[in-house]
Amino acid sequence: MNEWLAENLWSLWLTVFLVFAVVEMLTLDLFFIMLGGGAIAGLLADFAGADFWLQIIAFCVVSLLMIGFVRPVALKHLHKGPADQRSNIERLIGESALVMELVSASGGLVKIGGDVWSARSETGVLAPGEYAVVSAIDGATAVVAPQPESAIQ
Repeated sequence: MNEWLAENLWSLWLTVFLVFAVVEMLTLDLFFIMLGGGAIAGLLADFAGADFWLQIIAFCVVSLLMIGFVRPVALKHLHKGPADQRSNIERLIGESALVMELVSASGGLVKIGGDVWSARSETGVLAPGEYAVVSAIDGATAVVAPQPESAIQ
């Protein structure tokens, strides 16, 4: 068995790739598929006739390069999309909010769309009746900033 495996290391690399691909399908975090890319590099190194130690180096180098350079770009493109395709709290960022109760750095209430949210101000204090812009959502709290005068509707 060991002799066959030593002569057919490509099967080991293919198995490693398939294991990483299955784990990636279960986790969906684009980490294990980068390791799978390294396994493909090890497979290609085997087909090129490289020694086992060189195949392992190819696996490590390609995996690290993919994790360091490909994964961040892929994640950025994965989360990017048109505004109408954003969902949940992503859709609220940039929306106009009407201040219902005094909003300060410690708390307050705003109305975003038809819902009333607890809020806190990034800068200063916002009085009831003023409009603000949602800059972030922190848990169940909207972080708001004063809306520029030209943008008030």
